[in-house]
Amino acid sequence: MPKISRRVLVVALSAVVLAACSKPDANAPTAAGSAPAAAPALPAKIVIGLDDNFPPMGFRDDKGQLVGFDIDMAKEAAKRLGIEAEFKPIDWNAKEAELSGKRVDALWNGLTITEERKQNIAFTAPYMENHQIIVVKGNSPIKTKADLAGKHIGVQDGSSAVDAIAKDEATAKSFKDMKKYGDNVTALMDLSAGRVDAVVLDEVVGRYYTAKKPGDYAVLDENFGTEEYGVGLRKDDNALHTALDKAMADMKADGSAAKIAEQWFGKNIIK
Repeated sequence: MPKISRRVLVVALSAVVLAACSKPDANAPTAAGSAPAAAPALPAKIVIGLDDNFPPMGFRDDKGQLVGFDIDMAKEAAKRLGIEAEFKPIDWNAKEAELSGKRVDALWNGLTITEERKQNIAFTAPYMENHQIIVVKGNSPIKTKADLAGKHIGVQDGSSAVDAIAKDEATAKSFKDMKKYGDNVTALMDLSAGRVDAVVLDEVVGRYYTAKKPGDYAVLDENFGTEEYGVGLRKDDNALHTALDKAMADMKADGSAAKIAEQWFGKNIIK
């Protein structure tokens, strides 16, 4: 075997040592995994779709400004998230198309959580309970759901009142007809004028209006069921969904949501 020169041997040993020193540590973070991926950034502004004739949740005051319980809730949540909230009145009957078409980023206006809507909408955790109540004129002979047989019933088109009535098939079939309106305010006006015999609507709206005109209206003891309100989002807006759920949970925990509710309803109705 030929002799290896001292210079060649030194070079070979140096190469081995260098290779050993440069071998990556299996426990050391790689460039790609050196830090967890950053959470998706929230948008600087979200556009909130609402029915601007749905007091006390969202409506225009005497000065034409958008006000209401859900308006105040949304403003507080947006402030906590560090984003701007823009409120956009929409055709409530086309709310899902407005959301999926990205003309609005959220539906926040007394939106009832239903299994059917869950197919196309991602809902936040519910923040309040509601009932679909039956409102009649103060001097009406109608006292029960059975008395609605053969009567003209008013509802807001695209509202959960339509779905709630449909679930009570026997009662629904007993109606003379069911007239659909663009908003509950117009439906109640027709009730006062005698063009319909009863209106089925969200309790928060019905109680608000009947309280303003004591004696003009009566609310039946029976109703068309209990439901929950949530904020509607697109199913792929995961970052906004997570952030909004946390903000609303914090608002419930620190009493901010209760304070807003007391300003509009005189009591804490937060779920």
